[in-house]
Amino acid sequence: MRWDALRTGTPADGHPAVPAAPMLFEQRAVTRTFDTPGFRGMTFFEVQAKSIINRVPDAVQLPFHWTINPYRGCSHACRYCCWGPTPVLMADGRTKPLADLSVGDAIYGTVRRGAYRHYISTTVLGHWPTVKPAYRVTLEDGTQLIASADHRFLTGRGWKHVTGTESGAARRPHLTVGSKLMGVGAFAEPPKDSPDYRRGYLCGMIRGDAHIGDYAYERTGGGGARVCSFRLALTDQEALDRTRDYLSQVGIATTEFTFAEATETRQRLMAIRTAARDQVQFIQWLIRWPSSPSTDWQKGFLAGIFDAEGSYSRGVLRISNTDRAIVGWTIASMAALGFGVAAERRDRPHNLTYLRLRGGLKEALRFFHTTDPAITRKRTIDDVAIKSGARLKVVTIEPLGLDLPMFDITTGTGDFIANGVVSHNCFARKSHTYLDLDSGHDFDSKIVVKVNAPDLVRKELAAPKWRGEHIAMGTNVDCYQRAEGRYRLMPGILTALRDAANPFSILTKGTLILRDLDLIAGAAEVTDVGLAVSVGCADTTLWRELEPGTPSPQRRLEVCATFSAAGLPCAVLMGPVVPFLSDSPAQLDATVRQIAQAGATSVTPIVLHLRPGAREWFFRWLGEVHPGLVPRYRALYHRGAYAPAAYQKQVTEQVRALARRYGVGRGAPSGRPRRFAPPAARAAAPAEPAPQQLTLL
Repeated sequence: MRWDALRTGTPADGHPAVPAAPMLFEQRAVTRTFDTPGFRGMTFFEVQAKSIINRVPDAVQLPFHWTINPYRGCSHACRYCCWGPTPVLMADGRTKPLADLSVGDAIYGTVRRGAYRHYISTTVLGHWPTVKPAYRVTLEDGTQLIASADHRFLTGRGWKHVTGTESGAARRPHLTVGSKLMGVGAFAEPPKDSPDYRRGYLCGMIRGDAHIGDYAYERTGGGGARVCSFRLALTDQEALDRTRDYLSQVGIATTEFTFAEATETRQRLMAIRTAARDQVQFIQWLIRWPSSPSTDWQKGFLAGIFDAEGSYSRGVLRISNTDRAIVGWTIASMAALGFGVAAERRDRPHNLTYLRLRGGLKEALRFFHTTDPAITRKRTIDDVAIKSGARLKVVTIEPLGLDLPMFDITTGTGDFIANGVVSHNCFARKSHTYLDLDSGHDFDSKIVVKVNAPDLVRKELAAPKWRGEHIAMGTNVDCYQRAEGRYRLMPGILTALRDAANPFSILTKGTLILRDLDLIAGAAEVTDVGLAVSVGCADTTLWRELEPGTPSPQRRLEVCATFSAAGLPCAVLMGPVVPFLSDSPAQLDATVRQIAQAGATSVTPIVLHLRPGAREWFFRWLGEVHPGLVPRYRALYHRGAYAPAAYQKQVTEQVRALARRYGVGRGAPSGRPRRFAPPAARAAAPAEPAPQQLTLL
């Protein structure tokens, strides 16, 4: 049911109809639209909420247990999202780009059972696009993840956002260098559907499981004939269809028939065959052993022999055969692709040999994705525990310095597998569906306003059952989104929290929070209050060229300065530092000096890096605006997306030296959120040493 279906009709006064309230609210909603440019295309539903201080489920691993959300939906359109090409693990064992998923697709998520999480099939319930500032997380094994700052990944210590701070409004669990993600690491590229791959597959499948004959016989009483035959019988239709298709592509026609009907203990066997002499002889020629096998042939051969003679059960992948030639070629092909294999000869007739893949689930998935066997039931990882020796520690967390198309999904398990690691899906947008609104466009354009939020906060804080626990705001949607400028709910909420001396924290992307600075400072005198900007350089001319749609560097630093003057710490991410444009000693000095003057608690320099897509966009812009720099950039970035390590180290050391010189972070509070002392008290307090570890927002 949608809001439009709940309308009661147009009143006699001609004003817009008032929709009936959903079950969540006690009274009907009042629908309003505003003719201002900032709210064009948006609808606000003013409701009387039943409750306002909400309990965070125990199963959700967050550092707080209670939240206040005066709004549902958000004009910021904030999303927890990943880059569109990010491969997602499907329930059939293959991968698909996140951008290409659809509602109803079956993918893998996880559930906790006992001491471990286990892989389990789940369903895509929602899917939507956005454009967000992108960050790249690089892991020890080379896995790269591109996501927004708000996206969360599962680590050995719970869910972590891509970025965050140790104190203030942006304080939240976040990735740092050394954090270890859960999963198997980057997925392998699928094989190319080349002629060599197809020949390799036919060789593995036909040699492993088909019957092929070319022989002569004599009849009693004289005469005889030459018989040629090919037959392949399988219970798995996928492999049979692939074999028939590959044969047809080289002109070999086969007929399909039922080889054996199903019984109580056996599935039906279907088969394909041909008895044409020239075609059988051509098949024999196709499956001969190559003198110099290509990589594509080896991938195809392993896919075919696995479909014919392989299995994957209880985390163990095996391929068995009695033919020494087949065993030898299997071992050689796996070695050529970097797979470790153990040969197990058991006390079985005909010298049956089992080849076991080493490396557990990580290598099993690499085998499946590298070779792409046809039979999906053999590729299932349902109920396999997430235990892996993959080197998944975070090495770097860097902003790309560009906005990229990103996507997010909602799933039945609340997570999905993104490029080999466990990734959280959006929770804020899903909450919009509880109101019979969709999680895509409605979340951005239909905002539910709990107009009685201040009164409810005061009432619930005074209830005998309330124990004065910490309350987090801005955790689901931004409490200082643009609508707050009109509805002014936060002053009443902050006043109630201050009067009750109840600890709280605020996470926001908006500058509107400065309106309530006095209230926040007053609350900080009686309780614990936790409160965070990205400034690549202080050069306004360069800002207009690179980031024309963002607030100026000065405005962002003014927010930081205002927080600092009130005793509320704020960190700065100095990124991207753009080579030959914002990296001169004078520019770095000016930027860090202004960051220090703003009272930032830390500064983190990030050098521009250019991933595919971003690289093309940036070079096109560079050629138009600074054509003389194009050769220098091609030389600096000729090896890939990153500037040389020596260059990055030079910039980092310069910024760190400047930060020490200008006192960035000196005296900044660290650790858990603390009550902020008034300015006079802070002036008398001893200065703390500058933090050694720079933090990301």
